[in-house]
Amino acid sequence: MSGYRSTFVRDTRRNPAAASLSVKTALTLRDRIDHTVFNAIYSRALVYNTCWEDPAVDRIALALKPDDTLLVITSAGCNVLDYALAGPRRIHAVDANPRQTALLELKLAGIRNLGFDDFFALFGQGVHPGLPDLYPQALRPDLSPFAQRFWDERLHWFGPKGRGLYFQGLAGKFARAFHAYLRVRPSLAASVSALFGASTLEEQRAIYDRSIGPRIWSPGVNWTLSRQITMSMLGVPHAQRKQVQAQHERGVAGFIREALEYVFRELPVWTNYFYSVYVKGGYSRTCCPEYLKGDNFAALKAGLSDRIVPYTGTVTQFLQGTEERVSKFVLLDHMDWMSSYYPEALAEEWSAILERATPDARVIFRSAHAAPSYLDLIEIGQRRERLRERLVFHQALARELQRQDRVHTYAGFHVADLVPAV
Repeated sequence: MSGYRSTFVRDTRRNPAAASLSVKTALTLRDRIDHTVFNAIYSRALVYNTCWEDPAVDRIALALKPDDTLLVITSAGCNVLDYALAGPRRIHAVDANPRQTALLELKLAGIRNLGFDDFFALFGQGVHPGLPDLYPQALRPDLSPFAQRFWDERLHWFGPKGRGLYFQGLAGKFARAFHAYLRVRPSLAASVSALFGASTLEEQRAIYDRSIGPRIWSPGVNWTLSRQITMSMLGVPHAQRKQVQAQHERGVAGFIREALEYVFRELPVWTNYFYSVYVKGGYSRTCCPEYLKGDNFAALKAGLSDRIVPYTGTVTQFLQGTEERVSKFVLLDHMDWMSSYYPEALAEEWSAILERATPDARVIFRSAHAAPSYLDLIEIGQRRERLRERLVFHQALARELQRQDRVHTYAGFHVADLVPAV
């Protein structure tokens, strides 16, 4: 899920004709309480210690070229580094959560100043006992003041006692809970380990069908996955949870079960680093994000990483403060919850996107809904154009790429070209 969580207190009345949402979403008291709790959690924590969107399908959808300028919501920075390997001119990594920016800054500092073995220990294995000695001279000077303060207090995350980076942050807490569950179910733990050791689809299907599926989907697990506090730990606000419930007859737990069964029965597990990192606590040299592979690390170190520009703030704030034109936008899933809680801010964001986009710009985004309603509700500009009228969707491409997506936790993956104003 997206790392783009913050409090959007913005004066959208500055230019009320610039953008609007034609229908307002009515929020119940429960919605407001859940959103308050969600904001309280997200305003104090690093949410994502790794990205939860598959950059392999993103790269196909984006068709990156050397003259492209990207705007990417940062999340954990893994996919920002992945896109950089395609060699675009510049990538603006934007996130409203400064802790996510701090994680990307640490990765960039490591690329510039560390050798590959040290870098892989930090971000591949998530554990580097020698970090207290490396950090003051090799990493800290390259960090912004906020990132310095943040990591000064968290070097222990990478120590053996802290169990490593991938057990830290909100996503890490969920990983710890999953491991605690496996410790009280040793036979299931052995089956999960066997699944991730499989070398053929037939083998992994057999293990899942025989030893995991029948054991894991208990009433207790279904109940836990249906709680909003669980969803919040996974980065899913109440608005997205409601969208999943509205379109799946078995609710959130049923949707998650369907997604995981597809992943573990239809896609090769030996390349699926998204799930293996939380089972194993780290990546291997062969099953890891592209930026953690030796040749790619060398390419980033040789200059590709210098094309990445971190920015802490909202998409709208960035676009309204730059004169640069953007040709590719990676918006993750943040519009799901903005459309429920900050509809005017979302409409303003789209006005800013269309204002700064190049004539041939493309946008990709994900949603908890296969056909998100906000696409028909957002109105742009003085002429009150519907947002959908300014987008040309590549539905066949998106469907095919969603089949290949190794995460598979979104009901909708959307690829669209922006139509210039007449």
